[in-house]
Amino acid sequence: MSVPVIAGLGTAQPPSASQDELWEGFFSRHFTGTTRSLAQRIFANSGVTRRQAAVNPLLEDVSDWPTERRMRRYQVEALPLGKEAVGRALTAAGLDAGDIGMFIVCSCTGYATPGLDILLARDLGMAADTQRMFIGHMGCYAALPGLGAASDFVTARGRPALLLCAELTSLHIQPSSARVDTQQIVSHALFSDAAVAAVVVPGGPGYALREVTSVTDTSTADHMTWDVTDAGFRMGLSPKVPQVLSRHVRGLVDDLLARHGVTSSEVDGWAVHPGGPRILNVVERELALPPEGLAASRATLDEHGNCSSPTVLLILDRLGRSTPAARRIVMLAFGPGLTLYAALLDRQE
Repeated sequence: MSVPVIAGLGTAQPPSASQDELWEGFFSRHFTGTTRSLAQRIFANSGVTRRQAAVNPLLEDVSDWPTERRMRRYQVEALPLGKEAVGRALTAAGLDAGDIGMFIVCSCTGYATPGLDILLARDLGMAADTQRMFIGHMGCYAALPGLGAASDFVTARGRPALLLCAELTSLHIQPSSARVDTQQIVSHALFSDAAVAAVVVPGGPGYALREVTSVTDTSTADHMTWDVTDAGFRMGLSPKVPQVLSRHVRGLVDDLLARHGVTSSEVDGWAVHPGGPRILNVVERELALPPEGLAASRATLDEHGNCSSPTVLLILDRLGRSTPAARRIVMLAFGPGLTLYAALLDRQE
């Protein structure tokens, strides 16, 4: 039986702005009173230098928009971004849209029916019998269960699958009149927009997907939330999240590697979702990684911010394009639940 392989990745991002520009041009006025000095410190220590926005607050303030208007704009902006990422992934894999047997879309920042899965399948010319799956509200870790579902389909059917993660967090800046807390400031300082697509095929060159695994600590379900409000989606991000990760990440990774007879020293690529600098520091400490172990994750946070579900795929793309390219990779992502997901990949020619 052929092992499922990531044969092509494609990325697409809207225009970027520097963190300093975003602070000076918008957020320094958005946060007022005693909150402003706290927000300035959080922005300065976010680990982010640049990030991307389909709806740039320097040009267009959506913070007072109702959710309905934000959802209409989501369709307008997400469709071309998703199409660009998918087109690049298909080209990298040497396939046409008509070759895809299953199309999986992950997104938690916009909802409509017909959704991106239907509209992109139509516009790109996918076959009428292409199966589709939409994964919503899993947040930052959604790419990994998405890869798991694609892998299972490829293994069972022997046909290619396509995963698209597309997020437009820029649509969910909260009103300046809303209750402002540290969690809101952190989310406004970190989040960014992107779309990344991955083609998974039965065998061949690329990154073989050996296993996807997870653990969920439901006793901390309130630590990370994403609530639909009348003014967009509101993020809840407890400062206790790194503490919860510290309890679970080592066991999750050790068990995954042990099942495949691998030690952490044999992993030369770590694609760890950069939920923020503290998250990366905790993972580095708990896994006893060398100083350069999370260089790709930190560089992605620096250049792109936290793009939610596409971010771990951006890091995978960076590791695959490095010189030399990483041979064995562990992917880690975290999100509501509180949930930790991990995957093991190795490069085959």
